Amino acid sequence: MAVKVLVVDDSGFFRRRVTEILKTDPGIEVIGVASNGREAVEKVTELKPDVVTMDYEMPVMDGISAVRQIMASQPTPVLMFSSLTHEGARVTLDALEAGAVDFLPKNFEDISRNTENIRRILCDRVKTVSRSMRRAAVPTAPSAPVAKPAARPGARAAKPAQQVRTPITYNRGAAKHKLLAIGTSTGGPVALQKVLTELPANFPTPIVLIQHMPATFTNAFAERLNRLCKITVKEARDGDRLQPGVALLAPGGKQMMIDSRGSVVKILPGDERLNYKPCVDVTFGSAANAFGGKVLAVVLTGMGADGRDGAKLLKSKGATVWAQDQASCVIYGMPMAVVNANLADAVIPLDEISLRLVEAI
Repeated sequence: MAVKVLVVDDSGFFRRRVTEILKTDPGIEVIGVASNGREAVEKVTELKPDVVTMDYEMPVMDGISAVRQIMASQPTPVLMFSSLTHEGARVTLDALEAGAVDFLPKNFEDISRNTENIRRILCDRVKTVSRSMRRAAVPTAPSAPVAKPAARPGARAAKPAQQVRTPITYNRGAAKHKLLAIGTSTGGPVALQKVLTELPANFPTPIVLIQHMPATFTNAFAERLNRLCKITVKEARDGDRLQPGVALLAPGGKQMMIDSRGSVVKILPGDERLNYKPCVDVTFGSAANAFGGKVLAVVLTGMGADGRDGAKLLKSKGATVWAQDQASCVIYGMPMAVVNANLADAVIPLDEISLRLVEAI
């Protein structure tokens, strides 16, 4: 069955080109277009698309407000188009927090070219977003209250059900973790924000973060996290020292490695032979060489399998690897690759990860 798409943009040219590109894929059907956020909200309710492509700067109602309303009334995976600027990054991060699944750079010059690369990227991303797990049940009207049965005289009140926590068997060296490394992709900005904002200011271990993101976005993302978190978060620079309670975010378009002494990070040009810049495998692999089994690595939501090879090297050194569970992922790709390769010491819901980190370190 074809993926049904609603294309939303105030530019008639952009709507037309996105529609033309998507129609070249027999697995995709464009079922409607909208020129502003309010029209988008109405058409989502009317047409019930599988995916919405959304601009953020539009008249009547902007894209972020539209995403919020769509997620509240008719939850639907949204793919944002955003400019590759600092302001575009800030707005995109707001849209992801509002409920959008992923984003693509909005470049009129690129989209005007009829290239196979643009067609493949856009069509593949739409299909991936359609499989997103960010499609919650639509709220329904509350049903009539059901009367509770009267308690028997002398009967004790029932105890509330206790939440069952995912069991974890910690490695013997769990108390000796010298580094926390977290890798993620699609859905990662919101997942990282959830995990990091719940860590205490006195978190005793250095942290490295690898998020698939363009070069112009990572600085804005680091600034956002630093503003929200008790720990310090910054975009990594070559020669930055690893420090307790400081999270270094790999800069977009480059690779972040840890030097063999385990004291500083190296920022290297992005290798064209690698699909991801930054790449989780690269940072995980360097962490394994620098710290051996004293690493706790976490693979969060994301498409593809980046992180699996790095996790394999970490495991060979005796390190600990966790994966986010399927139910809480936006895209269960990267964690699934780690789990299917039998590399995960634990599979944990997103809501529990920060608490488990505090317990483990």
